[in-house]
Amino acid sequence: MKRIKIKELLERSATGKEVTVKGWVKAFRSRRFIALNDGSTINNVQIVIDFENFNENLLAKITVASAISVTGALVQSQGAGQSVEIQATTLEVLGEAHPDEVSKTILQPKRHTLEKLREQAHLRFRTNTFSAVFRVRHALAFAIHKYFNDKGFVYLHTPIVTGSDAEGAGEMFRVSTLDPANPPKNEEGNIDYSKDFFGKETNLTVSGQLEAELGALALSEVYTFGPTFRAENSNTTRHLAEFWMIEPEVAFNDLNDNMDLAEDFLKYCITHVLENCTDDLAFLETRLKDEEKSKPQDQRAEMALIDKLKFITDNEFVRLTYTEAIDILRNSKPNKKKKFEYLIEGWGTDLQSEHERFLVEKKFQKPVILTNYPADIKAFYMRQDDELPEAKPGMEVGPTVSAMDVLFPGIGEIAGGSQREERYENLIKGVNKFGIEEETVWWYLETRKFGTVPHSGFGLGFERLVLFCTGMGNIRDVIPFPRTPNNAEF
Repeated sequence: MKRIKIKELLERSATGKEVTVKGWVKAFRSRRFIALNDGSTINNVQIVIDFENFNENLLAKITVASAISVTGALVQSQGAGQSVEIQATTLEVLGEAHPDEVSKTILQPKRHTLEKLREQAHLRFRTNTFSAVFRVRHALAFAIHKYFNDKGFVYLHTPIVTGSDAEGAGEMFRVSTLDPANPPKNEEGNIDYSKDFFGKETNLTVSGQLEAELGALALSEVYTFGPTFRAENSNTTRHLAEFWMIEPEVAFNDLNDNMDLAEDFLKYCITHVLENCTDDLAFLETRLKDEEKSKPQDQRAEMALIDKLKFITDNEFVRLTYTEAIDILRNSKPNKKKKFEYLIEGWGTDLQSEHERFLVEKKFQKPVILTNYPADIKAFYMRQDDELPEAKPGMEVGPTVSAMDVLFPGIGEIAGGSQREERYENLIKGVNKFGIEEETVWWYLETRKFGTVPHSGFGLGFERLVLFCTGMGNIRDVIPFPRTPNNAEF
């Protein structure tokens, strides 16, 4: 008989029929009740066994974490906790799990720390928490592709190996086939990368944006969704060395169009999760509430997980300039009472997460999009604003760029972007200002010579979105196999 997924079985609840399910044993109680899960849902199906009808040696092989196939009648459950159950007529052990081996792992049915689960990432998919997280991650990935496809965007695969630094930050992983113990040297005594595989120094990309712009200047609307890498020696709960980025680029869009796109896109993705991951979100919300109970009162989250997601879908995003935000923050109680860790002293300050969260959670109580940042704290490719911002008395201001950051509760910046600098002369100035060698981005500069147009885009770190939607506290827990300093296991 063909296998039916447990998710489909529980949704149909077509009792009276014979069904076959396959999965992994979560629990085996009283030699009669098996809780079986196949990963299609957070929920288990209960298998009821009349042990007199089965061989003792067969039943002895059924332990926690073993894989089995069960055929039997689907009937209304007589016990609490489930609506239906399967009365087993045939059982087959597909894969044994020895109890003494299970006891050494996170498959042992008891509470484990998230750190312990990370150490056994090859097994953590089997836990309720991580099966829920990765189903939500899948739902978000599907929503992203569906959104852009339905809007007429072209999915562009940008290179993972690159000779340019899109951010100008220099924190990149080098890609080389040269012998590290004896690399070829040039006359100046430096490594001669002309002898390397690509004939030049190359790295793993930090962004597909520059290449996506090339696509947008011919196809009008494109997006990338791929792996990116940053060699930042950071061990915080918000940083990964390998992560995934979504980067739409749209020709003929200005900053306002870009904000409209980001707001609509984020609301669509979160709505999709709310509508399609009901059971997983309910489980994750309960898990989060239990975790919050162990925290001091002042460190607990102000919103439950599902309320936090609806906070995004049900509210219009507030839009204000960086200059307006600085004035609000400078005169706020936390700043005046020196409760901010990083005090706002004047215009030009690079905002921190605590400032962004104050604007979202305290001041406006809505998602916020900040715009028109100081040119000195943003990237070279962002469009120079034509006028200086209007300043409050006593506030000195400088040149700004048409940048935007989308701010969410609990996390601060969720996405960042800008209108791109389409004017060749201004772009050259930006390249030189940030110390980027023109020959490494000559192809990017040339696009401004052949029918240049206003265009804009943004970047969204996929793991940061998954983190927000699942309520997990560490970004290492929303990617299957995290890559961080001193950690490339699995």
